[in-house]
Amino acid sequence: MASYKFLTIWEIEAPITQVWDVINHSEQWPSWWNAVESVVEIAPGEPSGIDNIRRFTWKTPLAYKLAFNTRITRIQPPNLLELVANGEVEGIGLWELAAVDKVTIARYTWTVKTTKPWMNILARLIRPLMEWNHNEIMRQGGEGIAKLLDARLIANKSENLT
Repeated sequence: MASYKFLTIWEIEAPITQVWDVINHSEQWPSWWNAVESVVEIAPGEPSGIDNIRRFTWKTPLAYKLAFNTRITRIQPPNLLELVANGEVEGIGLWELAAVDKVTIARYTWTVKTTKPWMNILARLIRPLMEWNHNEIMRQGGEGIAKLLDARLIANKSENLT
């Protein structure tokens, strides 16, 4: 399996509770995030959100689809949401939100391995494309959430940590 670690930081001029609400309600992501084709709840989990399982289908800028389930493992509103992914990628996603004055800093760390055979076979050749693909998806997400909240997007950056 090919391993990737990404860090995305969105700085949005909006209250942390609004940003948290949008991120936490991933079933609504397809309405504002172009790359998200669908989000389907598989299991509701506990009232706190722990063990909530959702199936995500992403349509990527490189014209392939990626589907995987996520299960929430930690949740501390409005600051932290951690999930475990399995399916065509496996790994951990961690949303960390902080308020600084009138700005919410949303930091997303995505540490995953690909499970699709073609991705693993071609990993050495396509790594730069896969990294660009992820970063483009996250750029679109930052723009989408800011537009949804009618807020100024101060920073929208992603980097590859692998």
